[in-house]
Amino acid sequence: MHLSRFIAVVLAAVFFVLEVPAQSSFGAFASSAQHVSVETKLSVDRVLPGSTFQAAVVMTIADTWHINSNTPTYDYLIATSLDLKPVEGFIVTDLQYPKGKQYKFEFADDPLDVYEGTAPIFISLKLSDKVAPGTYTLDGNLVVQACNDQVCLAPSTIPVRIDVDVAESGATITVIHEELFAQYSPADTLPAGADDSLARAFESENALVAFFAIFLVGLALNLTPCVYPMMSVTVSLFGAQSDTKTLRVALKAATYVFGIATMYSLLGVSAALSGGLFGSWLQSSWVLAGIAALLFGLALSMFGLYQIQVPYWLTSKLGGTTGTGLIGLYLSGLVVGVFAAPCIGPPVIALLAFVGAKGDPLFGFWVFFILSLGLGFPYLILGTFSGLLKKVPKSGVWLVWVERLFGVVLVGAALFYLSLAFLPKYSAHMVPITLLIGGIYLGFLEPSGKDRPAIRRFKYTFGVVALVVSAMGFNALREPGLTWEPYSEQRVMEARAAGKPVMIDFYADWCIPCLELERKTFTDADVMAAADGFVRLKVDLTHFDSPEAERIRREFNIAGVPTIVFLDPNGDELKSARVVGYIPPKEFIARFQPLIDS
Repeated sequence: MHLSRFIAVVLAAVFFVLEVPAQSSFGAFASSAQHVSVETKLSVDRVLPGSTFQAAVVMTIADTWHINSNTPTYDYLIATSLDLKPVEGFIVTDLQYPKGKQYKFEFADDPLDVYEGTAPIFISLKLSDKVAPGTYTLDGNLVVQACNDQVCLAPSTIPVRIDVDVAESGATITVIHEELFAQYSPADTLPAGADDSLARAFESENALVAFFAIFLVGLALNLTPCVYPMMSVTVSLFGAQSDTKTLRVALKAATYVFGIATMYSLLGVSAALSGGLFGSWLQSSWVLAGIAALLFGLALSMFGLYQIQVPYWLTSKLGGTTGTGLIGLYLSGLVVGVFAAPCIGPPVIALLAFVGAKGDPLFGFWVFFILSLGLGFPYLILGTFSGLLKKVPKSGVWLVWVERLFGVVLVGAALFYLSLAFLPKYSAHMVPITLLIGGIYLGFLEPSGKDRPAIRRFKYTFGVVALVVSAMGFNALREPGLTWEPYSEQRVMEARAAGKPVMIDFYADWCIPCLELERKTFTDADVMAAADGFVRLKVDLTHFDSPEAERIRREFNIAGVPTIVFLDPNGDELKSARVVGYIPPKEFIARFQPLIDS
């Protein structure tokens, strides 16, 4: 660090620590806030529900003073930043800082990027059509750091208040402050990550095509790791059905899929409208333990310990076992729907942003309901097929063994969720452990068909294969993978100063695709070699609602986990490289290859 930079850092630190005493000693030099006044203005006199409007936070900086721009020249200078607190029904779709001016200071070697005079921060907002008429207030904080030709002061936080008058539908709206807002060109009509082509499709007469595309996206979600427990639960539920009529079994399967769709769509709408992390409520250890208990209960029924039945008092009130069976399967679908909650990808994030921008819960429900129907469609077929297993001839002995196999799969899934709740670091070990125990039990101890040589040979072969695969799994878990450091802004600044690119992994212990990345992608030799020159940082969003996690998540616009962000040597994100969800090693390397080549 040059001497001039060192002096500026020391002076800023002294003013920051001694800010109150400095007011009496240095007068006007004590606080950055004393040199910046803030006024808020709207583009219209009042707002209609469902409309879009603009606001401006106009900063007026005192003569001979400047404040750092949103992208300051030096890392040690504090950027001007505005943080608005969320208000239900108001969605920020664009926030645009003014362009800085280059100004030469005595204490700095290079010109600094600063704001001077009058500098407006422009904001685009979308108002939900469900917001009732009245006056609303959007509160926020503006962080500024003022400098003159000799010194930079300690940063200050200035409160910001934007009052919005929401009028009745059909009221007359007057455009105001036209000269000010003529300077503003909104970057997007949707928040970052939203799909413009999707918006155009809905706004045109191609809504049916758009919904079909969403259905296909849901179908593609079945290629993600989160669906594995859904498969085992589906087969266990329908494999135990005594019904053999195809139409009735198909109706039950459809009811079950309807339950999955209901839960998934409710989760999606809640995440989109609240701004919460999709699937983040699975961070609760008690929720994970409850899922594990449910899976254990289903597993025990597959081992023949009992048959799951609805109480007689409920059966009698609902008019027979058929109706009760449908209700039970619908409730089972609701529970199974949680397994898909952490499965996210760029299309799902685009839908979250799109629904959030629309601000219409009913529209959001239908978007995610169609998405989840696509997700559940294979389970309509799987449930129907599993429910008709009883019709297969000569099903006695081998079907007993198949039911025990499903039971072992359910036990493995239960162990996985139980480990996520209390021992998340060892959750990946549950797969080879299940293979080990299941191979021994199903291959050598389970008694069905022991008097039939063909079945006995098949079971022995299955047991040996399961044990071999289990050993391979344990060996893979011992393989070295990418090493990571805890995320810190200081470490990012050090990487920028050293001219190194940065790889930031946003993960959570309850996130199944995160574990897939750890187990498959991050242990790949080519990935480790390609990532060797990166500063690798991890952000733990397991407890996503902590103030620190919330701040970092909003800073990088993280909608779901896993998300991996790549920063170039200048500290700017290479947005085309961003990874959302699980991807295999070769595709992962291709994402950040431009940073390696540069």
